[in-house]
Amino acid sequence: MPLHIVRNDITQMKVDAIVNAANETLLGGGGVDGAIHRAAGPGLLAECRTLNGCRTGEAKVTGAYRLPCRYVIHTVGPIWRGGLFGERQKLISCYRTSLSAAEAHRCETVAFPLISSGVYGYPKDKALRVAVDTISDFLSDHEMTVYLVIFDKASFQIGERLFRSIESYIDDHYAAAHEDSREVQRSRILQAEQSYSFKPTEEDAAAPFPKEKPSKISDTPKAAPAAKPFPGSRTVAGGAALFPEPASALAPHFGAAASLEEALRRIDESFSEMLLRKIDERGMTDAQCYKKANIDRKLFSKIRNDRLYRPSKPTVLAFAIALELPLEETKDMLMKAGFALSHSSRFDIIVEYFISKGNYNIFEINEALFAFDQNLLGA
Repeated sequence: MPLHIVRNDITQMKVDAIVNAANETLLGGGGVDGAIHRAAGPGLLAECRTLNGCRTGEAKVTGAYRLPCRYVIHTVGPIWRGGLFGERQKLISCYRTSLSAAEAHRCETVAFPLISSGVYGYPKDKALRVAVDTISDFLSDHEMTVYLVIFDKASFQIGERLFRSIESYIDDHYAAAHEDSREVQRSRILQAEQSYSFKPTEEDAAAPFPKEKPSKISDTPKAAPAAKPFPGSRTVAGGAALFPEPASALAPHFGAAASLEEALRRIDESFSEMLLRKIDERGMTDAQCYKKANIDRKLFSKIRNDRLYRPSKPTVLAFAIALELPLEETKDMLMKAGFALSHSSRFDIIVEYFISKGNYNIFEINEALFAFDQNLLGA
């Protein structure tokens, strides 16, 4: 099942469980912890008092009270001390123990904050990397939908080098595409000016004013030119009537596919057929493919059972990433669904950047897309 990165208030998430970035007392505090306690009401604090606290890297479960979920999973993240005191392993443990607790309580949907990235000082890009890697690793073997909830843009950050590299790639390709567009526009304007410019004859140039040719009106109208019969029409007495002949008569004019039915029978391989063929060629199972694509199992089932299914562009690209298709094959798969990559789209350029670098980690791609305010792949 998929991992979503969303911008929202975690106390408003309608899921089975939300995760609270708590302190060791479990008695409330600032940031996400305080917001959850305020939204849940005094009942949450009363239950937390019975739990005798929680150690760093572990998790405990309570009811949700006034919150729109069923459970609150409390976990204590590490305080950042330069990364030399096991902070990363403790943060990984926060996510793993919380996901295990959610599974034990039969939760199908869980929402996480970016643990330890607030007052505990864990660098946001490193905290994000741990969160995405740990959650995606869990989802490869479990059926659960997980939301990573970002409250505001300031609380989300990808690696600075990656951000600058993508930004530079966008600038190079996006600007080039629009420069080409302006060149085409200038060329068209010039052609139009040349086509419609007035070119006087020698006689016109010698005359003080342009000559007006007198109009001649004939009493007897000229006969209209004979109408050319439309291919496949039958000529009847009195002229050509545009009555269509049988489809076989149209074959010389419109090629071998003389009927609509025959043309439709010759339709190219569909997106669904190409996808299933590529899965077989890669030696993957269906589950491996849709999980790697960050796609819901139910959506994949619809695609498999309908050869003419029309997916969205992010869905097509998610499968191309999961199958690790090179750029040309990615374009071919997009074409099967009626899409194309465009250098006038930041979304397309970012996905192209990762393919060109041979990076097919859909979660890293989605981090970048989220950072640049674009739609995500898959889910």
